[in-house]
Amino acid sequence: MTANTGLSFEIETNASPVDANERAARLVDPGFGRVFSDHMATVRYTEGQGWHSARIHARAPLQMDPASSVLHYAQEIFEGMKAYRLADGGTALFRPEANARRFQESARRMAMPELPEEIFLESVRKLVEIDRDWIPESDGGSLYLRPFMIASEVFLGVKPSSEYLYMVIASSVGAYFKGGAPSVSLWVSQDYTRAAPGGTGAAKCGGNYASSLLAQSEAIRQGCDQVVFLDAVERRWIEELGGMNIFFVFDDGSMVTPPLTGTILPGITRDSILKLAREQGITVREEPYSLDQWRADAASGRLTESFACGTAAVVTPIGKVATPEGSFTIGGGGAGQLTTLMRSRLVEIQRGQAPDPHGWVTRLD
Repeated sequence: MTANTGLSFEIETNASPVDANERAARLVDPGFGRVFSDHMATVRYTEGQGWHSARIHARAPLQMDPASSVLHYAQEIFEGMKAYRLADGGTALFRPEANARRFQESARRMAMPELPEEIFLESVRKLVEIDRDWIPESDGGSLYLRPFMIASEVFLGVKPSSEYLYMVIASSVGAYFKGGAPSVSLWVSQDYTRAAPGGTGAAKCGGNYASSLLAQSEAIRQGCDQVVFLDAVERRWIEELGGMNIFFVFDDGSMVTPPLTGTILPGITRDSILKLAREQGITVREEPYSLDQWRADAASGRLTESFACGTAAVVTPIGKVATPEGSFTIGGGGAGQLTTLMRSRLVEIQRGQAPDPHGWVTRLD
């Protein structure tokens, strides 16, 4: 039973799960986002009835009417989170309540019904419990969870949908970036922006990512791994990558990250790093930082490190930044001391290898 909602999850075990030997073969090197578990969670919403029909069942294709609202007006939101295998063999989630709250905030911005936190948490717990064998044993492996909600009303009028489908699917994953590179390279987008004031930049909706894909393709053509966006007003201030927040580390040991002004996704990894850094006595400022200053500080040596962070990639060092006017290298071009420290502190807590004073880790066994 999901607490305080009166909603029970019906469990329907997959009658034809992937064979254990086949599953083991897939988990040897799962990559990212291509290997999926046996089950999924679904809950429906109907105006006037509320949330209903909560189920854990076999993962299967969706059957949708071509007039479903999401296909025409893009009412859609999602989350990204992971289930980890702990050092003692148990399993756990990392800050799932924060994901649940951000899911509600995204829904509010997209004129969608807010899923109660208890239903969100129960759907994720139930799915991990039934598919825990899909968590890779390999170092750094995890079960990536994708809760999402779409507008499902069959109607071609421009209005908020009266029906919604909430789902959670799970994917066995390894490292987000392949190739063993010591850092990633960034292309600074000059022609495209990710979000504008008053827009949906702070919501985790598919449209934000769709708008970043052309710029990301441009980055790849320029020989870079990722794109980084400037603000939409002055085209001067660093905002975030296509799917990650960013930090800057200086020679005095302090750090800067762009402030949350409504155009940047409030990353849960970002928030965790802010807390961990301040606990270490590190001065962290949330303030604007310009492209010109980034280039100048890298050249002078004042900037010693930069890193990107997010659920998928955790903490990733940034080695090179490229623009149409030329490129510049940050520090030694690899992972610096503070980047390495932040990553290790975060991962050790997530994996149950270090104390968890904030109560971020939710055990599932």
